[in-house]
Amino acid sequence: MFIARNDLLYANPDRMYYGIAVTDIDGDGLFEFVVAGFGYANIALKWTGRGYLDCADAVIADPQGQAIGLAAGDIDSDGIEELYVLNSDTFAGAKQQSDRLYALHGGARVDLFAQPEAAVIANTSAGRSVAVIDRMGSGRYAFVVANYGARMRVYELDAQWRLTEQSRTALLTYASGGRGLAVGQLFGTDVDILCINERGPNLVLANAGDGTFTDVAAACGLQDRLLHGRGVSLFDANDDGRLDIAHGNWEGEQRLWVRDGGPYAFVDCSTAAYATPGRVRTVIAADFDNDGNPEIFFNCMGEPNRLFGRRNGNWVPLEMGDAREADGLGTGAAIADLDGDGRLELLIAHGESAPQPLSLFHVAPNTNHWLRIRPLTRAGAPARGALVVVQLGERSIAQSIDGGSGYLCQMEPIAHFGLGTVRDIDQVSIQWPSGATTIITRPHVDQVLIVPHPAVDDDQIV
Repeated sequence: MFIARNDLLYANPDRMYYGIAVTDIDGDGLFEFVVAGFGYANIALKWTGRGYLDCADAVIADPQGQAIGLAAGDIDSDGIEELYVLNSDTFAGAKQQSDRLYALHGGARVDLFAQPEAAVIANTSAGRSVAVIDRMGSGRYAFVVANYGARMRVYELDAQWRLTEQSRTALLTYASGGRGLAVGQLFGTDVDILCINERGPNLVLANAGDGTFTDVAAACGLQDRLLHGRGVSLFDANDDGRLDIAHGNWEGEQRLWVRDGGPYAFVDCSTAAYATPGRVRTVIAADFDNDGNPEIFFNCMGEPNRLFGRRNGNWVPLEMGDAREADGLGTGAAIADLDGDGRLELLIAHGESAPQPLSLFHVAPNTNHWLRIRPLTRAGAPARGALVVVQLGERSIAQSIDGGSGYLCQMEPIAHFGLGTVRDIDQVSIQWPSGATTIITRPHVDQVLIVPHPAVDDDQIV
């Protein structure tokens, strides 16, 4: 399925890379791949029309950092996403390198953690993943950090625009082997948090509607306490308009948790081939070939990557072509359509055990149709955590605007729907974290729909 296009990367030396996030790093309205460098500079790959060029400024590059995880979100409601860079210079416990939280103030890039008042709240523990969430439905986001063996952190701005740490207020004081974080509307219109853990049970943190969270993993049957979690991806596995869960375990069985009745009922639908233990890191669920059926990509370390697709209702192994990477030391991966051709690009980072270059993959051109939905907050930033549902006859296909997923990664903030031969869409509904809903009737295919937030938090039909 995948074709290697490393020739499009202007410079691609061997380096130690980890997480990848997709955001507009330079404020020009277009997204870039931002890649975390561990002992190397962070980079931001911009599509120039002919290839991908590193556009990271000196502050973002931060070559002295030891970055592993990345997430972007608009915490100050100015319409521009901030970038959280998770540094971890030790496996567990206290670390030396501070995290970074980059914002644009007065045209200059500022690290909010470098401000004197932030010293007492800085994350001093070895983190393993970071995501962004609108926990109150207000349009102002918070960064959630899962630490390894230390309590979680929640960073947001207060009414005086000062950076604060709100894990106790949000009731997110869990200490676990936090590895993968994903956020989405799992149980209603509020945005919930899924934390995949190592050496302990997973956490399914349901939003009570007031920005506080309660663990319902036991009720969902998702604790998986004996395995060592890594990547996670939220997607609709069976076209019922609800989010399901694909997650990978390190040297353990892989999981495909699908809704089974009530809101807290899930069943593991993984087949024997799908569940085969492996050294999985990032997990991505997406329709790469636009045939109308999702694929699940497992990025692995030191063994071949894996690809599974839904074919006639069954999840089967697929031939992935160049992206198999039998000797790849996979540490992170992300998807986006930066070149605007309606097909997703896949970027894979490598490292940890040894430096390796990045890998970029395209899917061969085809005639399948597609639709891409880009919801915005009231301020005009990506509405991460919004739920988008496309209605195609009896099929209702749900996607979450990504706030954090994979493993140490964050995908583009766009819902990408492959449609195959379908040209007629009944409607698209968007459920914002605020509770507002927009319904778009009979949209044309093969386009990107940029959808502003309603002026008020009411239903809207366009």
